Amino acid sequence: MPDGATLVVKHGYRGAGFCGFAEQPGARTVAGELRRALETALRRPVELTCAGRTDAGVHALSQYVSVPVTEGEAGLPGTRLMRSLVALTPDDLSVRALLRAPAGFSARFDAVSRSYRYRIADSDARPVLAWDHAWWYRGRLDAGAMGEAARCLVGEHDFRSFCKASSAVDKPTCRFVESLEVTRVVEAGEELVAIDVTGNAFLHNMVRTIAGTLVEVGRGHRDPRWVGDVLAARDRTAAGPCAPAKGLTFVGVKYPELTLTPWE
Repeated sequence: MPDGATLVVKHGYRGAGFCGFAEQPGARTVAGELRRALETALRRPVELTCAGRTDAGVHALSQYVSVPVTEGEAGLPGTRLMRSLVALTPDDLSVRALLRAPAGFSARFDAVSRSYRYRIADSDARPVLAWDHAWWYRGRLDAGAMGEAARCLVGEHDFRSFCKASSAVDKPTCRFVESLEVTRVVEAGEELVAIDVTGNAFLHNMVRTIAGTLVEVGRGHRDPRWVGDVLAARDRTAAGPCAPAKGLTFVGVKYPELTLTPWE
């Protein structure tokens, strides 16, 4: 099948109802739902490549998948295709935009960086609207100390301490973190602690383990300098716990300029 272009589907999802992004036998997944919708709309089997797989319970605001299309399909009207995909997908999966990329484009391998936000509701009061997408920590966190501790993680490092141990066996664990900030934000009238991280790529459970480790500092159990020791240890047991999945959102992906254009 000669490729005429690449269809890129920008989408988001609420992770609670999915067993992660990647397809699994007998499980409801984001990739499975999206693939079925695309196969119905295009009337043929399709292969998806995503920007970054997420675990069960993790949300996404701007996830991307790429699908090679034929020269004939490259001429399909974007409005009609968009309406079809919206109608064919469930309520917890939102097709947000259709984009066009050159033939051979990969949502995974052409990504320059990926960004995540981890949300924590640190209060004795149960969160209201943030309940489904934030970790409810019963207490008060020192966001300033967490931000101070996070600075040592910026740059190129071996993040083995922050990776699921079974995923790090015989695999490279060096990654580049472009930015990592901890701030207090107000969303829909509720104050949250937000951990925003951008990097070239991430290891399995890396962002959630960073969040769990920073919370150990924020709750006053560890000094900010301890995080540097955790990084240097290159040992998962040195870090804090893996934070709950529902607090994590895949925020977006950066691609080279002019690579993606609207599918009109």
